Amino acid sequence: MFLDFLKSFSVKKIIKNSLLNVKNGSFLSDIKTVGLIVDESYFKDTASLINEIVLNGIKKENIELLLFKSKVHADFGIRTINLESSHLNRKAQITNKEVSDFIEKDFDLLINYFDVEKAILLVASHQSKAKFKVGFSSVDKRLNDLIINTNLGNCKVFVQELFRYLKILNKK
Repeated sequence: MFLDFLKSFSVKKIIKNSLLNVKNGSFLSDIKTVGLIVDESYFKDTASLINEIVLNGIKKENIELLLFKSKVHADFGIRTINLESSHLNRKAQITNKEVSDFIEKDFDLLINYFDVEKAILLVASHQSKAKFKVGFSSVDKRLNDLIINTNLGNCKVFVQELFRYLKILNKK
């Protein structure tokens, strides 16, 4: 228990220090591929979130899901990778091959659907090669390119705001 806390504290400190050197990427194309990182310990309605994204014009086969703390193996109709705290070592490195492959994908959009800063989620989001990252205002502001100020339980409002701003930015 104490070692988990110490590991989490150490990893968060490493990530916070590396966020000081973040460079803004170039985002010039339309959104075709979407990566989705969801903390299922706080948000249980992942199927609804995926459905809202599909309703806004993203094809289901172009969405990939990284799911943290999923005890239930539900079928969302998309490629789903389970993320666990054990996939992270104390040097803030991902040790799981599937998770590393997800992080290395060059998504057009990465949606960080979590509002509590957990070490594994911060590492996965920060190390992602996605061109454009979106998340909640309660998470470190340097982690995301676009911050949406809403609550975690209302995924419909989150997705509506996201696509409204993407339209303003001429990305959708």
